[in-house]
Amino acid sequence: MKITGTFKELLPLESGDGWNMRNFILETDNQYNPLVCITTFGKNTDLIKDIEIGSKVECHINLYSKKYTDRWFNNITLWQIDVIDEDSDKEVVNEEMPF
Repeated sequence: MKITGTFKELLPLESGDGWNMRNFILETDNQYNPLVCITTFGKNTDLIKDIEIGSKVECHINLYSKKYTDRWFNNITLWQIDVIDEDSDKEVVNEEMPF
Protein backbone atom coordinates (compact mmCIF):
# COMPACT_ATOMS: atom_id res chain seq x y z
CA MET A 1 0.00 0.00 0.00
CA LYS A 2 1.22 3.54 -0.69
CA ILE A 3 0.56 6.78 1.13
CA THR A 4 1.81 10.22 0.07
CA GLY A 5 2.37 13.31 2.16
CA THR A 6 4.83 15.71 3.73
CA PHE A 7 7.57 14.41 6.04
CA LYS A 8 6.60 16.40 9.13
CA GLU A 9 8.62 15.14 12.12
CA LEU A 10 11.31 12.55 12.89
CA LEU A 11 10.91 11.03 16.35
CA PRO A 12 13.84 9.73 18.47
CA LEU A 13 15.41 6.34 17.81
CA GLU A 14 14.30 3.65 20.26
CA SER A 15 16.41 0.55 20.83
CA GLY A 16 16.78 -2.42 23.08
CA ASP A 17 18.57 -5.73 23.23
CA GLY A 18 19.21 -6.34 19.52
CA TRP A 19 16.36 -4.24 18.10
CA ASN A 20 15.74 -0.65 17.09
CA MET A 21 12.80 1.31 15.78
CA ARG A 22 12.02 4.85 14.78
CA ASN A 23 8.74 6.63 14.11
CA PHE A 24 8.02 9.61 11.92
CA ILE A 25 4.98 11.77 11.28
CA LEU A 26 3.57 12.09 7.78
CA GLU A 27 1.08 14.86 6.99
CA THR A 28 -1.35 13.76 4.29
CA ASP A 29 -3.76 15.85 2.25
CA ASN A 30 -6.77 14.38 4.10
CA GLN A 31 -9.23 16.96 5.39
CA TYR A 32 -9.79 15.08 8.65
CA ASN A 33 -7.02 13.40 10.66
CA PRO A 34 -4.21 14.25 8.23
CA LEU A 35 -1.33 13.17 10.51
CA VAL A 36 -0.10 9.56 10.40
CA CYS A 37 2.58 8.03 12.62
CA ILE A 38 4.61 5.46 10.65
CA THR A 39 7.07 3.01 12.22
CA THR A 40 10.37 1.68 10.89
CA PHE A 41 12.20 -1.34 12.34
CA GLY A 42 15.76 -2.63 12.15
CA LYS A 43 17.70 -1.69 9.02
CA ASN A 44 14.65 0.17 7.67
CA THR A 45 15.33 2.93 10.22
CA ASP A 46 18.18 4.01 7.91
CA LEU A 47 15.67 4.74 5.13
CA ILE A 48 14.42 7.88 6.87
CA LYS A 49 17.54 9.25 8.58
CA ASP A 50 18.50 11.62 5.73
CA ILE A 51 15.05 12.82 4.68
CA GLU A 52 14.57 16.53 5.27
CA ILE A 53 11.60 17.86 7.19
CA GLY A 54 9.09 19.30 4.73
CA SER A 55 9.97 16.89 1.90
CA LYS A 56 7.13 15.42 -0.12
CA VAL A 57 7.38 11.61 0.08
CA GLU A 58 5.63 8.45 -1.03
CA CYS A 59 5.67 5.74 1.63
CA HIS A 60 5.26 2.04 0.89
CA ILE A 61 3.67 0.57 4.00
CA ASN A 62 2.10 -2.50 5.52
CA LEU A 63 -0.98 -2.16 7.73
CA TYR A 64 -1.83 -4.72 10.36
CA SER A 65 -3.64 -5.04 13.67
CA LYS A 66 -2.86 -6.98 16.83
CA LYS A 67 -4.97 -7.90 19.80
CA TYR A 68 -3.41 -7.35 23.22
CA THR A 69 -5.31 -7.78 26.51
CA ASP A 70 -8.69 -7.70 24.76
CA ARG A 71 -7.85 -4.47 22.89
CA TRP A 72 -6.92 -4.02 19.24
CA PHE A 73 -3.98 -1.89 18.08
CA ASN A 74 -3.20 -0.79 14.53
CA ASN A 75 0.34 -0.71 13.18
CA ILE A 76 1.73 1.05 10.11
CA THR A 77 5.22 -0.09 9.12
CA LEU A 78 7.41 1.35 6.37
CA TRP A 79 9.38 -0.84 3.97
CA GLN A 80 10.30 1.74 1.29
CA ILE A 81 10.18 5.51 0.97
CA ASP A 82 10.59 7.68 -2.13
CA VAL A 83 11.26 11.42 -2.05
CA ILE A 84 9.18 13.21 -4.67
CA ASP A 85 11.04 15.95 -6.54
CA GLU A 86 8.33 18.60 -6.89
CA ASP A 87 10.36 20.67 -9.36
CA SER A 88 10.40 17.98 -12.03
CA ASP A 89 7.39 15.91 -10.90
CA LYS A 90 9.62 12.83 -10.94
CA GLU A 91 10.28 10.51 -8.06
CA VAL A 92 13.76 10.10 -6.65
CA VAL A 93 14.07 6.62 -5.16
CA ASN A 94 15.87 6.49 -1.80
CA GLU A 95 18.24 3.63 -2.56
CA GLU A 96 21.98 3.25 -2.36
CA MET A 97 23.92 3.63 -5.59
CA PRO A 98 25.54 0.41 -6.85
CA PHE A 99 29.01 2.00 -7.12
